[in-house]
Amino acid sequence: MLVVKNNEEISFLEVKYSPGKGRGVFAVAPIAEGICFESSPIIEISKKEIMLIRRSVIGDYFFWWGENKNRGAIALGYGSLYNHSYTPNANFKLNLEEDTIEFYSLRPISAGEEVTINYKGNPDSQSKVWFDAIE
Repeated sequence: MLVVKNNEEISFLEVKYSPGKGRGVFAVAPIAEGICFESSPIIEISKKEIMLIRRSVIGDYFFWWGENKNRGAIALGYGSLYNHSYTPNANFKLNLEEDTIEFYSLRPISAGEEVTINYKGNPDSQSKVWFDAIE
């Protein structure tokens, strides 16, 4: 997300290396609790195409999409780069009407802190993910 202040664009987010996880999304500036800090447009993936992408590197980056979660979506922007945490500082909401995935802060996020989500969609979920989660 870009904010314009004094005719200068300021980004809240950047992508950089996250130890043990590869790339991750980090706050460049403080993010207040409860705000939408990114609205990522999506590329929708049909049910048939999900079988194909699950066998590719993209298979680790898509979100389940649709009323019945029977399709997929690749989030553009930073959306598909947030790392998983069982104690996330952000959550996401599927906006089916706008074809976007919106990311909200669950608590204040400090500048320099990695922004994480729970891949299961519920920030409190402790359900296992398909990889060894690093906290």
